[in-house]
Amino acid sequence: MIQERRLLKRAERLFALAMYLKGSRTATAAVLAEHFGVSERTIYRDLQALSKIGVPLIHGDKTGYAILKGYRLPPLILTAHQAAAVLMGTEFIKLRSDKAMIQEAEEVAEKIRTILPQSIREYIDKLNEGTALDPYWLHKAPVHGYWSILSEAIAKRRVVWMEYFVRSRKERTERQVDPLGLVFYTDHWNLIAYDHLRREIRQFALAHIQDLSMLSRRFTPPEGFELKQYLKERSADPAGERIEICFAASVYDEARSSIPAMLEQEWADDGSVTVVFRFDNMAYLAQLVLRYGLHARVVAPVHLRKRVRALALRVAAQYETDEGE
Repeated sequence: MIQERRLLKRAERLFALAMYLKGSRTATAAVLAEHFGVSERTIYRDLQALSKIGVPLIHGDKTGYAILKGYRLPPLILTAHQAAAVLMGTEFIKLRSDKAMIQEAEEVAEKIRTILPQSIREYIDKLNEGTALDPYWLHKAPVHGYWSILSEAIAKRRVVWMEYFVRSRKERTERQVDPLGLVFYTDHWNLIAYDHLRREIRQFALAHIQDLSMLSRRFTPPEGFELKQYLKERSADPAGERIEICFAASVYDEARSSIPAMLEQEWADDGSVTVVFRFDNMAYLAQLVLRYGLHARVVAPVHLRKRVRALALRVAAQYETDEGE
């Protein structure tokens, strides 16, 4: 049994190695060893095994290994656990996506099921019978399909026109934007785009887009723009106010996932955890702090403390009783 597991593990690594080389230009043995967490000697043995089964490898002294262009890998083979992970992932996508993306997730799941052996399909069916994802989730997925349109526009670098509802002013605006990326924040999607109206990179909540269409005109991203780096820099933007909140240790793990920013500082002390970050939406933070009641306390700024107090008093007012009650 142990020997069978080793052989299966190696077979999976060989397939993963072939997929890696197929998807990359070139890679040295050292890079491959680090990526797969094995020794260079193991990588050399695996490369030799791929050559023996007919995979056309090429090698450059300076560039490393690659698979000859035009070679097609054998059909995808998944283990029961891998298939379960992929199909369960499509179920999670369907919980937080728009109608078009839900349909695409369903089509992907069906395509994967058709290539699975009967034994693995039966395994997946039994797993589905014993798994429930957010059974009481009552929110309906948006029907507009904007995620799919925007993802295509990002990939093709096409300008989009949209009608956007500005909640702070309660008005609709029309604008053209260069879509640079999509970001999921806890419970909603945001579009990162260069706004031609404001002439700067801004964020737009997909839920506030009223209408949208992809134009034929192409755009060039700002020089040096990288989505992850942009988000990192925005999180540390000095324009955002310095926020300091103290959470009870018992709720901190849950609260941390709700903080919409990168932490500048974090320290534990006597059953509590204090965090420092920068943010500019005080209304959101007030709601966040109030969600944890006595287990969260704003240390700074003072005006956020006052906002939380005012909000708490409004909530308390809803439960005031008559003297005779």
